[in-house]
Amino acid sequence: MSTKQAVTKLPPQSSELRRRAEYRWSVSKFLWKAVSSRYHPLLAQLVVTRRCNLSCGYCNEYDDYSPPVPLERLRQRVAALARLSTAAVTCTGGEPLMHPQLEHVIRAIRDHGMIATMITNGFRLNRTRIETLNDCGLQEMQISIDNLEADEVSMKSLNSVESKLALLAQYARFKVNINSVLGISDERTEDALIVAQRAKHYGFYHSVGVLHDETGTLKPLSRKQFAVYRQIGGHSGSLTHKLNYHLFQKNLILGEPNDWKCRAGARYLYICEDGKVHWCSQRRGYPNKAIVDYTREDIRRQFHTRKGCSPSCTLSCVHQMSAFDEWRRPQGLPDPHPEDS
Repeated sequence: MSTKQAVTKLPPQSSELRRRAEYRWSVSKFLWKAVSSRYHPLLAQLVVTRRCNLSCGYCNEYDDYSPPVPLERLRQRVAALARLSTAAVTCTGGEPLMHPQLEHVIRAIRDHGMIATMITNGFRLNRTRIETLNDCGLQEMQISIDNLEADEVSMKSLNSVESKLALLAQYARFKVNINSVLGISDERTEDALIVAQRAKHYGFYHSVGVLHDETGTLKPLSRKQFAVYRQIGGHSGSLTHKLNYHLFQKNLILGEPNDWKCRAGARYLYICEDGKVHWCSQRRGYPNKAIVDYTREDIRRQFHTRKGCSPSCTLSCVHQMSAFDEWRRPQGLPDPHPEDS
């Protein structure tokens, strides 16, 4: 029997063990890049479509008309990220499940040896789509749930997607994280606690963020919201949640700035639908350079550039990717747009 034939006849449990081993290996490579180098991106968020099927009042990262980014352009951007030795790529939007060829993008990410994840509201999930995401190699999905019942501020409600969570619990072979946001309204604060409990019920991970305005800076939490935040941390059991709290979110929630070195544009890349690199989704406009033309020198420059908006930044993904280099030397290049901070 040939090796190829042997592989195709592996029982389902062997396939699952192999998938888990591949994920552990990917995480090991990620951590090695984090500690052994400075000028490799750790995470890139890649917008595959700006369009979304929802219209949440607090969101400024979508529209209801843009076409999906053509697949060939996305493949070129994925190849450019691989050329820069990027560790992980997250497909985002808008709503990435509105891209009809999303699975091909994820497969391209995996074929280049990078971790493939996505952020979604979950509304368009069904069993067929979940199994397709399994087959293309998706390794992690984050679903955003903000409340129990949809309202004018957020349509991402538990009531709307609980049936999707049950499907994921039954069929998904990738890691699932449920993320909720505190600070939307005092009346719905305890909804986040119930969302965390339901995530635990389904065997999923859970994280919580604090609401930011259109610049990515904090909208302060009330005393009630802060109390629920602490409760959620107890349910989460997540090391990442605890580190986020102690390193960044504790000061922000108390209305105090953080003193840290933001490595956006270097360790973290945000690539808009036009294929250009920006510091993050909330600070678009710089460096504003096409990812296909991005170089190691661009990464080096942004790594050493101070960001005046960093003291009040609430973007956890940027915090996490920057934390690996906090011990490295101070950033000697000034913010090119200090008036915008």
